[in-house]
Amino acid sequence: MSNLKKSFYSSLFLLLILFTNISHGASSERINQASDEMIEVFKNNVDDAEIFLSQAAGYLIFPRITKLGALFGIETGEGVLRVNNQTIEYYRTLAGSFGFQFGMQAKAILIVFLTKQSLEDFYLSDGWKIGIDSSIAIIDLGIGKIIDSQNIKDPVVAFAFGSKGLMFNITLEGSKFIKIDKN
Repeated sequence: MSNLKKSFYSSLFLLLILFTNISHGASSERINQASDEMIEVFKNNVDDAEIFLSQAAGYLIFPRITKLGALFGIETGEGVLRVNNQTIEYYRTLAGSFGFQFGMQAKAILIVFLTKQSLEDFYLSDGWKIGIDSSIAIIDLGIGKIIDSQNIKDPVVAFAFGSKGLMFNITLEGSKFIKIDKN
C-alpha cells in the first residue's frame, strides 16, 4: 500500500475516533466545572482579569479544544456562553484543515465580547463563523501579562491557553460556533 493511501486511511481512522467523541460530548456540569477552572487560570495569569471580565458584555469559554490531524485536520470543543457570570447557552466549535499535519494538540480559548452589540450579533446568529460573521482580535499580552483595556478597540477579543499558560500566534480563522442543547 502506498504511503499516501496509508496516510489517508490513518487520517480517516483518527477523524472517526474524534467524531465519535464529538457526538457524545461532555455534560453541562463538566463543561461548567472546566470553564470555572479556566476562568481561574485566566485570573491567576493576567493582571486585572477580573475587572476586565466584569466590564465585558459576556464571554465564551472553551476549556478544551482538541485538534487532531493526519493529512486532514479537525478541531473541536464544547464551551459555554456566560453573561453576568451566568451560563446562558452551550456551544460547540468546529474547524477543519487540509495539508501537511500529523498529531494532536489541545488548547483552551476565552472569547470576550466587549460590546452588547457584538454579544447580540453572536447570540442571535445561526452558526457564527470567524472571518465571515465577525473578526476576533487575538490578544498577545507579552511579558507583563497585563490587560490594557484602554487600548483594546476591537469589540471581540480572544485569549488562548495551552498546557504552559497563555499561547501566542494562534488563529481562529474559519472556526464555526454552533449552539448545542445540553438540557
